[in-house]
Formats: sequence, C-alpha cells, structure tokens
Amino acid sequence: MLLSILRILTYILGIAGSALLLPLAVAAADSDWRTAAAFLFPLLAGWAAAAAFWFAVRKRPKVFDVKSAFCVVGLIWIVICLFGSIPLYFSGAFPSYTDALFESVSGFTTTGASVLPEVESLPRSVNLWRCETHWLGGMGVIALAVALIPLLGIGGFRLIKAETTGPDKGKLTSFIANTAKSLWLIHVTLTVAQALLLHIAGMGWVDSLSHAFSTMGTGGFSTRNASVGSFGLPAAEWICIVFMLLASVNFALYYRLFTGRAREAAQDSELRAFAVVVLAAIAATTAIEAGSAAPFAKTFRDVSFQISSIVSTTGFMTADYTLWRPPAQVIVLVLFFIGGCSGSTAGGIKAIRWTILAKEIGNEMRRIVHPHQVFTLRINGRAGQETLVPAVASFILTYFILVLATTFAGAIAGFDILTSFTAAASMVGNIGPAFGRLGPTANYGMLPAPLKLWYCFAMLAGRLEIYTLLIMIGRAFHVSAASKEQRRQTAPAQGKSQSGR
Repeated sequence: MLLSILRILTYILGIAGSALLLPLAVAAADSDWRTAAAFLFPLLAGWAAAAAFWFAVRKRPKVFDVKSAFCVVGLIWIVICLFGSIPLYFSGAFPSYTDALFESVSGFTTTGASVLPEVESLPRSVNLWRCETHWLGGMGVIALAVALIPLLGIGGFRLIKAETTGPDKGKLTSFIANTAKSLWLIHVTLTVAQALLLHIAGMGWVDSLSHAFSTMGTGGFSTRNASVGSFGLPAAEWICIVFMLLASVNFALYYRLFTGRAREAAQDSELRAFAVVVLAAIAATTAIEAGSAAPFAKTFRDVSFQISSIVSTTGFMTADYTLWRPPAQVIVLVLFFIGGCSGSTAGGIKAIRWTILAKEIGNEMRRIVHPHQVFTLRINGRAGQETLVPAVASFILTYFILVLATTFAGAIAGFDILTSFTAAASMVGNIGPAFGRLGPTANYGMLPAPLKLWYCFAMLAGRLEIYTLLIMIGRAFHVSAASKEQRRQTAPAQGKSQSGR
C-alpha cells in the first residue's frame, strides 16, 4: 500500500513538474534567470521522483480501498500545494514561506485569495504560474493523472470520486481513464477558446492565457492589481462573464451535448436551478443599483460580472460590491453559499444540493396537507431520489460547522464578526474576496501566520468537500490510537518474557 501511495504521489509530482515548463519558458524569454531557476529545480526534482518510482515499482499491484482512497487524495492535495509553493517562495516574490504556501493552496483550490498587495511588479512567469495552479486544481490533479497515466491501475475511479465535487459521481464512459480524458479535453478546448477571444479583445498573450486559466479554474488570480476591470476592455469583461458561467456548469453536460444527447443536458434539474439563480440575482441587483450615478450599461455589466464572479466562486473584480446598496450586498452574500454546479470547477455548496433540499421541503409541505398521498423526489426526471436527502443535509450541516469554526478562528485573530464570517464563507467556499477588512480590494497578507495556516486547511477542506480531509484525519488518529494500543498490549508480554529469563 505504501508503495502504491508513493508511486501515485511521484507521478503527480512529475505532472506538476511538467506544468512548470510554461512559466519556465516565459521566465527564460524575459531573461529572468533567478525566477527560471526557481521553476527549473522543482521541475527536475518532480521528473526525477516520477522516473525513479516508474522503473522501480511499475510492476507492483496498485489497489486502493475506499478508506485508503480518501487518505491518498487528501495527501496528494497537500503535497501538490507544498510543491507549488516552492517556485513561488524561491522566486523571491513572497516574504515568507507561509505566504507562498497560502498563495499555492489558494491557487490549487481555486480560491484566489492572495496575500500580495501588488501583483503587477511580479515577474510574468510567477503570475502565469499563480493562474495556472487554478487551471490544474479546478478540474482536478488526480483526474489529470488518470487521464495521462492509465497505468495507475485499479483504484483510479475511487481516487477521482474522492476528488470530484457534488453528490453524484458517476462515470461518463465505461473506463474512468476515458472519462478523465473527455473532461480534460473539454477543459482545454474552452480554455484555448477563451484565451483567443481575450487576445482578440485586446489583452496580450500572457495576460490572455493567465486569465483564461483563472476563469476556467474559477479561481480569480489576475495579473493586475485591480483584476479584470483594470484593462478597461468591456468586451473582455463580457467574455469572462460567459466563460465564468460556462466553467460553473457540470462538465458532464458538455460531454452529453457533444455526443448528441442535448435533451438530457436541457432537462438537467441542477442546470435549470442554477440558471434561475443567476438570472434572478442579476435582475434584482441591477434593479437595486440602476439609480446610481453610473450609466445603465456600465451598471448592468458590472452587476453581471460580479454576480457571475461570486456565484461561480471565481472572485474576479470589476467593481467593489461592498459599495453597493445594502440589499444588493445581501444578494451577494447569499450567493456565497450557493456555488456552481456539481462536476464543475466552481466551489461552494453546489446548486444540486439546494435543489434537492428545496424539492424535499416542497414534498414535506404537501405531505402535511395531504398525509395519505405519496410524494416522490424527482431529480433530472428520475423518481425515487429520496436517498439523497440525508447525505445532502449532513453535508450542508458539516459545511456550516466548518464555516463557524473558521469564523471563530478569525475572531480570535482580532477581526470583526462581518470580516470573520464572510472570510470563513469565502475560504470554505473557495470564493476569494469577502466583506469588511477582506473585501474585494483588500488582500490576505495582513493575517497572522496561524490564521493563514487555518485558512489553508479550510480552503483544502472546501475544495475536497470536507469529508475527504475529515476521513484522512480520522484515519490518522485511528492508526495512531491502534499503534499505541498495540504497544500497550505488547509491553507486559515483553516484561514477562524478560522476567522469565
């Protein structure tokens, strides 16, 4: 088992090392040799580790049971975040390793909360790597590994299930490797399309690719201090709006659309609910803000952008929503707890869970009025989905417990209740900006180191939908307790043996 864990860890480090080629090339093109070295050495180390284990243990069996799969996924995400922080720290762009680690975790979990007060002075390669971490983490590093290395063998589906978001985690095709390839092909296609459109709209190539990475990963890192709004390109803003929403849709629906099953995609309950939430939020917020001094066209664009950014958990900015009227701010805060669709790159609770609860509430009210009738829960046209309700309710309860615990951590650090609560919701929901002292124009650099580390845990837990890390921690405590009990039981036996001699 240990060899299987080390093998998949090193394979993923090799893939992550390959991802460093792009920022390395940009650093070399800019003749920034210090930054190039910061990318080169971890790249070579990742390749060396993957190669060593590939030749040493490639013929060993590779099997993961359910518990081990959750532990492996949690460990992989911790290691990949540590790996991603190495070039950030040694580039000299971050004053401490804790800051570099926070930025890396925020990147891979697609949170987009930055500790940097100023990003425009960073090397282009560092900004590109920050955005690329969103792209890698959004679709999932394990899904990428399974797509690229089918020889990972038995256990690939269990690993992807532990990484994938949402309550329904089935396969699109008979083979999990083909499923992973299909999802990543869609991801790459949409990313290339957005990068080309942003370049046509007026962005440079590196800026276009960086923002395409961030958008499709629903992350939020930008190459500009004032995010997308600083470019002054309305066309680019509309492009980002469209692709933020596209990235929030279950990628399995794109697969069905491209394979001639458009009717299935159109009947998806979650997609319909998500569309209603987005359109209603944009319409209501625009109506509230329509009387501002800005022209209606700009108000509508800013509202559409910020609503799309928050509900998709991307975190880009073209306007400061904390300056909006209170009712509009309430709408934004509610969206903190909605999130995108399951199977997308977006974070949050996910629209499907709220859809299930809303339908069950409706059925419960009907049962009260008509106690002798039978009502069933229909999702995507399928009846008898009541078994999903307990799982959804327990997840949402666990989610809010983590938010409250993270709120308490922020309050201990000295932040007011508004900042603490909204920052907690932002970290667990992988959104990025919050309210109060951590609003969309602020950064997380002022946080004390212990709180940054707790936020790293909250971001990872939110990205892996909480249970993965909880199972991993519980498994570790269980193994530790078992080891202590074994030592306690063997100690008297050893004492008797020694006394007998």
